Amino acid sequence: MKQVILYDIRSNYNVGAIFRTSDAAGVSKIYLYGFTPTPIDRFGRQVHEIHKTALGAEQVVPWEPTADIFELIKEKQTEGFLVVSVELAQNAVSLTDYKCPEKVIYILGSETTGVPLDVQAASNMILEIPMRGEKESLNVSVAAGIVLYAS
Repeated sequence: MKQVILYDIRSNYNVGAIFRTSDAAGVSKIYLYGFTPTPIDRFGRQVHEIHKTALGAEQVVPWEPTADIFELIKEKQTEGFLVVSVELAQNAVSLTDYKCPEKVIYILGSETTGVPLDVQAASNMILEIPMRGEKESLNVSVAAGIVLYAS
């Protein structure tokens, strides 16, 4: 079982793309934390940009906003999930060496700052996508697709 936590993702388009990829990859639930936009705004209206990129996946993949990421991490660990921060870090496991467990929840971080160090520390492990070019990062929705399909 795969699940995802979106941590402070600012772009509606990235959120929609991750919903669409999550549906295709069999993700059972997406948690939305911080200022990550939800598919339905506070007035109960559909968010056009999320719907446009998700192509309706936001209506079939269960989602839930969460106010306390550390509480959610502990809850998922108690339920037997491996909590994995997707981030570049010295102590990260390369995606090429990663063996996906039966129950996993991936934390995908902000487009500009990634997954914060305290959230990485609360995770069971840090997973990085090997970067072979000049740039040190990928768009968060692209990273989500790589990790979800490689696991």
